[in-house]
Amino acid sequence: MNHPLGADIPVLKRRHLLAAFSSVAGAAAMGIRSAAAEDYGAFLAGVRSQALAQGLSSSIVSRALALTREPNAKVLKLDRHQPEFTLTWAQYRDRVLPESRFQKGRTVYSGVENVMAPVSERFGCDDRGVMGIWGLESGFGAHTGTFSVVDALATLAFDGRRSTFFRGELMKALQILNDGDIAPEAMMGSYAGAMGQAQFMPSAYLRYAADGDGDGKRNIWTSQPDVFASIANYLGKCGWQPYEPWGQEVTLASALDKSEIGRTNTKSLAEWMSRGVRRADGARFSRTDVKGAIVQPDGPGTQAFMVYHNFNVIRRYNPSDYYALGVGLLGTGIVSP
Repeated sequence: MNHPLGADIPVLKRRHLLAAFSSVAGAAAMGIRSAAAEDYGAFLAGVRSQALAQGLSSSIVSRALALTREPNAKVLKLDRHQPEFTLTWAQYRDRVLPESRFQKGRTVYSGVENVMAPVSERFGCDDRGVMGIWGLESGFGAHTGTFSVVDALATLAFDGRRSTFFRGELMKALQILNDGDIAPEAMMGSYAGAMGQAQFMPSAYLRYAADGDGDGKRNIWTSQPDVFASIANYLGKCGWQPYEPWGQEVTLASALDKSEIGRTNTKSLAEWMSRGVRRADGARFSRTDVKGAIVQPDGPGTQAFMVYHNFNVIRRYNPSDYYALGVGLLGTGIVSP
């Protein structure tokens, strides 16, 4: 008769069996780990070959890839277990726009306004847009990420779920390092590879990062003028209209049909006023020819906004109505008109 392990087998023999099973399991696990390490090594060798074929410096590529030895388990965990809950606009607003963030923003802005204002203007933006994005992306530079960008991107490129995208971003990160704007060890960001105070992915960096302090580098990690220039350049190149409003809170005399709500349903302010739309204080709009759209994220009977062209420009940075509203409200709440 077959007995369950431990039922009738002497203790000493049972220990020998358990030790044998442990050694087999351990050997199998070591075999899996070594195979994974070998596969990752081969992957990195392929990345290196591709980078050298693109003319990147062998020493820079080697130095960068030395920062990643095996897939980063924390990166994979964060990537695979992103929260799936959905916030209402009211919950999101309360979370990202506490009064303390406005207070901090005003204090920070008073210290950087003389640097930010000319940089923003030079790159086709204004301080409201820059402050709003800087505040939401990194808490005005306080939180820039704790992951090696090369390690994070290599891990996600190797993982396979979105390998094509992340491999492309990894190659662009190596190109940035090759250009000399930042040292490999200082290229820090989020677990998904978003970098520095502006939280640019490498592809966005190559397209929009700008030199604000005139030192010939584009340092979005520690140079505030470069951070301001890069955000302003992003918004400017996406069509920002300086000193024009992004939007404003409004009141509705009666509920609008769902088909009339949404950022693409634009009408002149004269038309909206004829439908009972007014400014938050109940007054009529001073201009009637401007076109705008009504956004009401939480549905009828809740907070509503009239949004304009610059609202859609903010969405180019992050395609979310919540995000664009957050940036707009934070920026205008910090920077006086």
